[in-house]
Parts: sequence; C-alpha cells; structure tokens
Amino acid sequence: MSPRTRTVPPPLQGEPIPPPQRTADAADPARALRTASLVAGIGLALLTVLAVFGNFVVLQRLITPGDATTTTTAIANSAALFRWGVASLLAVAALDVVVAAALLRLFTPVNPDVSRLAAWFRLAYAGVFVVAVSQLAGIRPQLDTPDQVQRSIDSFDDIWHAGLILFGVHLLLIGYLAHRSGFIARVIAVLLLIAGIGYLVDGFGTVIVAGYSLEVARVTFVGEAVLIFWLLIQGRRLTVRGDGTITSRPSRAPRS
Repeated sequence: MSPRTRTVPPPLQGEPIPPPQRTADAADPARALRTASLVAGIGLALLTVLAVFGNFVVLQRLITPGDATTTTTAIANSAALFRWGVASLLAVAALDVVVAAALLRLFTPVNPDVSRLAAWFRLAYAGVFVVAVSQLAGIRPQLDTPDQVQRSIDSFDDIWHAGLILFGVHLLLIGYLAHRSGFIARVIAVLLLIAGIGYLVDGFGTVIVAGYSLEVARVTFVGEAVLIFWLLIQGRRLTVRGDGTITSRPSRAPRS
C-alpha cells in the first residue's frame, strides 16, 4: 500500500489567501548584524575585565621579575588567588573564540574572505594563548623548585608575546574591514591599525631582540577600547537601506 499523503484543501472561492509568513531576519536584515555587534562588544568588555584581573591583579602582584624565590613564595602563599588568575586567563581565550565568531558575522558583508582570515588569526592567537597559560597552570607541582617555576613563567611570557604577532595581524585586518565598511568611523579604523602595529612591534621585538622590554601596545591599545564602545552603542543602531547599504545612522523620515 502506498503511504497516505495529507493534502491541504484550496481556499474557498472569494476567501483571501493569507500572505506568507516572514521571519524576523527577513523583515529586518540588520538584526543579525546588531546581534553580532552586541555579542562582540559584551565579549570584548568581559575579556578586558578578566585580562586586567589575571595580568595586573594576580600575575604582577605575585611575580617578582628576576627573583624566583620571592615569586615562588608569593604564589605558594596565595595559591587560591593564583588559580583564579590562571582561570581568568583561560576564560579570556574562550571569549576570544566568541568574539572572533561575532566579528566574522559583523564584517562578512564587507568582505567575506578578509573577515574569515581575521577570524582565523584571532582563533590561532587564542590557541597560542592557551598553550602559554598552560605553563602557569603547571606551576603548582613545581613550588619546591623555584628555578623551575621561573622557567615556566618565562615560557608563559615568551609564548604569549610571540602570539601577539597573530593578534596584531588580526587587528590590522579588522582595521581594514572597519575602513572599508562605511558604517564604522574611519578614525576608529585608524586607531585599530595603530593598535595592530603596536602588538606586532611587541611580538617581533620579543622574538628578535634579546631582553626586549618595551610595551608599545600599552600605548596603542586605544583602538580596542573605542571599538568596544562602538560595538555596544553604535552597533545596536545598524540598519540596512533599500539599496543594501549598511549604516549605523537611523534613517530619517522624508519631510512632508
């Protein structure tokens, strides 16, 4: 026996045919872009808070450069704080993945190929950063040997700073996309390009120059902070005009 098929009876004569239902995205094509902007902004904001806690509140408080014994004692006496610092840095890497996906969605209409490349560079950086943080995660069993603790900390610094080369390239690509987008102010694009160059200088400086101590990115990071505010404020106002142009300015009603 052939399976039964359910047929929908045609509308009665004179009965209006209901219009096809439109999805929210079809009715508002910019909704996905606004969501991506909000996710990226929140992710970057949380990432910044966790990075500040892990680096400045924990690591710089417990680590005394060049003094392995003092560093080891400080970590042993504040083991719980140190573990929270390591956990916060691992959370930063996880948020990097979220931000990479959100920025990919936001900038795909500008240039899908460059957007994917930028996302891959951020994902690669996140992977390198996890490897760097794992050097800190393995310190606890080494507390009886201060020299080994110092080597693990040095490995963390070297791997992380080398990974900044990948992050710098990511920011350069995001700066290029922002410049080409038409919906992000070009001054923000320039600041992102400067931030990317700062990370490249620090990354290559650590790899090439022995005892490199400059931290250019501490001065050039402004573009990242400005981008967070743009994503959270202006990004929520993104609209798509009838000609497909994306803008962050609300369309004005025509004057009567």
